[in-house]
Amino acid sequence: MTKFLDLGAVNARYADEIRQAVLRTLDSGRYLQGEENRQFEKEYAAYIGTRYAVGCANGLDALTLILRAYIEMGLLQPGDQVLVPAHTFIASILAITENALEPVLVEPLEDTLFLDESRLESLLTPRCRALMLVHLYGRCTYTEGIAGFCRRHGLLLIEDNAQSHGCCYDGRRTGSLGHAAGHSFYPSKNLGALGDAGAVTTDDETLAGIVRTLANYGSSSKYIFPYCGRNSRMDELQAAVLRVRLRHLDDDNDRRRRNAAYYYEHIDHPQVSLLRRLPDEQNVYHIFPVYCDRRDRLQAYLLENGVETMVHYPLPPHRQACYRDWPPRSLPVTERLHDRELSLPVGPELTAGQAAEIAALVNAFKD
Repeated sequence: MTKFLDLGAVNARYADEIRQAVLRTLDSGRYLQGEENRQFEKEYAAYIGTRYAVGCANGLDALTLILRAYIEMGLLQPGDQVLVPAHTFIASILAITENALEPVLVEPLEDTLFLDESRLESLLTPRCRALMLVHLYGRCTYTEGIAGFCRRHGLLLIEDNAQSHGCCYDGRRTGSLGHAAGHSFYPSKNLGALGDAGAVTTDDETLAGIVRTLANYGSSSKYIFPYCGRNSRMDELQAAVLRVRLRHLDDDNDRRRRNAAYYYEHIDHPQVSLLRRLPDEQNVYHIFPVYCDRRDRLQAYLLENGVETMVHYPLPPHRQACYRDWPPRSLPVTERLHDRELSLPVGPELTAGQAAEIAALVNAFKD
């Protein structure tokens, strides 16, 4: 069986380094807010290319804390609108609604998953204060057009970089392209911990300070609470592991690119379509999606032949029960993408032989 992602195999290549990091943390006697966090934040900020990185508990918290910090700074207020892709993992939307902000869903372009910029002006209202850009599946979705739109209308540009660690645009890392960015280090991510963890990156000193305070119960110093905060801290063990994984991230991403390149060059089936290929620096292939009207049958066929796949994601956010009170909306491109998407294995542990076998199976698929 070819697993969708074999995390044991991924981490096995640097297991000795991880063991040393875990033992170093154990021996330190400091398991929260210690040296491992400080060093990871320094190293990750340098990697991304921002002045600040602030660790937190997970990627959802990272996005939620950014928006909450902007509310505390007076740049957002409850009831303001945030433009956000309709086609995204639900965390992007949850962070907005948790802060009593209103998501304005923007359809993507079907061949790239970029925001459809032609729709932005018509969706803009006086209550729009921010745009959340999601680098979905490891694809950089930043464009000069979107940046210019935000500048013209005075919008905060927030990046959801949960799936795109190491991705670039014109030599700059995603996570440094907007005013602030949220990152997830869930174990299956390109930069994954051994549990949950996340971070916020930004060049804004005030924002970074408020995010750090909010994530520590709202405490600016011991037992002093200027904000009603939350407990959202990255533990020392995860920070230590992430320091190891960060050193190998670019190599892991190159392995993903190798597998993706094989798929692009060899998958050829009239009923299976691929997204437009981006330059290598603009895609780190967290997910390699293909699209098929008979998606469920293709998935079953591949499993029958020993290949595990996944669907990202079966239902778009606006069709989830948690948002059943939303008024009906027509988002045909988003719904078509969710109905047809199937993710092939593409992780750094996947061998060239396995990639070749998967491509051959896809090409041999009979409806």
